[in-house]
Amino acid sequence: MKEILLVTVSGEDKPGLTAALCSVLADSGVNILDMSQSVIHSSLSLGLVIELPKHSENPSHDLMKELLFKAFELGVKIRFSPISEERYEKWVQNQGKKRYIITLLARRIRAEHLARLSGVIHENGLNIDVITRLSGRPPLNETDRLPRASIEFSVRGEPRDFKAMKAAFLDISHEYGIDIAFQEENRFRRNRRLVAFDMDSTLISTEVIDELARHAGVGDEVAAITEAAMRGELDYRESLRRRLSLIKGLPETELASIAQGLELNEGAERLISILKSLGYKTAIISGGFTFFGNFLASKLGIDYVFANELEIRDGKVTGEVTGDIIDARKKAECLKQIAEQESISLEQVIAVGDGANDLPMLAAAGLGIAFRAKPLVRKSADQALSSIGLDGILYLIGVRDRELTDD
Repeated sequence: MKEILLVTVSGEDKPGLTAALCSVLADSGVNILDMSQSVIHSSLSLGLVIELPKHSENPSHDLMKELLFKAFELGVKIRFSPISEERYEKWVQNQGKKRYIITLLARRIRAEHLARLSGVIHENGLNIDVITRLSGRPPLNETDRLPRASIEFSVRGEPRDFKAMKAAFLDISHEYGIDIAFQEENRFRRNRRLVAFDMDSTLISTEVIDELARHAGVGDEVAAITEAAMRGELDYRESLRRRLSLIKGLPETELASIAQGLELNEGAERLISILKSLGYKTAIISGGFTFFGNFLASKLGIDYVFANELEIRDGKVTGEVTGDIIDARKKAECLKQIAEQESISLEQVIAVGDGANDLPMLAAAGLGIAFRAKPLVRKSADQALSSIGLDGILYLIGVRDRELTDD
């Protein structure tokens, strides 16, 4: 009969504590079957599942006595719980169950967010194994006007009703202005290699064609068509032709002025800088225009640009594009082309967009993210990010603030 114990230690963390306790265990020749330790605000929680060797010269009661003495010396509490072989084997068998990662993102995380989220997790028969804070510790006197916070839950099991669970997450997100991402934990999640962005209203805060229209004096007419297209109410090709016809005759010199005034969305520059430092490739795949995509690529160090080529004749915009129109289908094709060129799986690709014409691209990627998107896109995409900036994507791939040299 194997003798198995769960040993739990709690109290103030101090240097050498784990080493001291493990030295006692080493003297008894025990096997470590499992171990977990966490520290929050200098408060330690340490758990070990140990197996005493057969024919041990140091029976469990002697070992427990020695550990109690050592815990007293260290000023911590220690508890012992016996585990039967049957119960232990059942626990081991559970490790084959699927695991998922649920990521909560918000400006600030409140108890009611966690209460609602953990309630949905419980209702769907999932068990929380690990909770990890990804964002940095917030100061009491917040100085950042745009703070960000994220907690990651590692859960085990299979949701009872995946659609109902996702709908519940969306309801919570809408009610509290937070984001909840649900991903399968697999080898691709922390092994992405390419991030592709839509440009207008995703990487930048505006729609370039609306800026062109404003300079051409037809802003209201073009903006109305843009909105209809982004909501999925109008075919993209037709909407593009209509809008381009309205800006016909715009002087080419206006393009550089508009490019200089483009405003990046929150977190864009930080995200791309960090992705580059981590070895990611980046791309712009846009139904916008190459003039502006190339401008941003040069500014940010983006590797690929696919967009529409504005036709310029005699120094003026003709109202036409040259070459293929980058519509929804073409966006997905461009994504696959880059993945093939980089010799990576589509599962290693992240695609980010906000409009209906981005949905095929988001669906083709291993991780498709609707960023501050229209309701149709937010509901259809795998994941949605609206509560914080683009750099929130780092939390979705499991990057912690403390791992980054610039934080």
